[in-house]
Amino acid sequence: MEQTSTIDRRGWVLGALERYETRLLRFAVRLLGDENAARDAVQHVFLRLCGESAERLGPRLRPWLFAVCRNYAIDILRRRDGVPGRIEPGDCADDRPDPAASAEQADLARSINRLVDQLPTAQREAVLFWSEGFSYRQIAEMTSTTEGNVRVIVHRALKQLRQHPAVAAMRG
Repeated sequence: MEQTSTIDRRGWVLGALERYETRLLRFAVRLLGDENAARDAVQHVFLRLCGESAERLGPRLRPWLFAVCRNYAIDILRRRDGVPGRIEPGDCADDRPDPAASAEQADLARSINRLVDQLPTAQREAVLFWSEGFSYRQIAEMTSTTEGNVRVIVHRALKQLRQHPAVAAMRG
């Protein structure tokens, strides 16, 4: 019985690793702006997952993983007093091999990074979770706030970004 439980837990953790590692790494890089620190954060997440049970987390696995990653990234930032909110140039690029389009997408990503970096921490964090596809309810759970508050924070952040002169210039 104990051996079967160990095998099931191992399969559960490995399945979560396969499914979420890349997304967590991308998210952590955006928060931390440093791939090595992001890898440490993701490793921490999966080490913590080893101590959890599939029954306890159930359908909350994905939000739990991202919340643990966020909290660890915040700890890293507090220790180094860094600036979160990076979007990698490739995140906005499409699959076309056109070098001009790739360069334009990289410029757009850098511009977005600068704008997101200027947002207050709560707005920057909420926008990053939102861009990862989390619902307002899930973001509220991960950030220990209310769903209504998250809606307001995301709305204000997006409004602030839309009203920025650089965004107006991008729209032509």
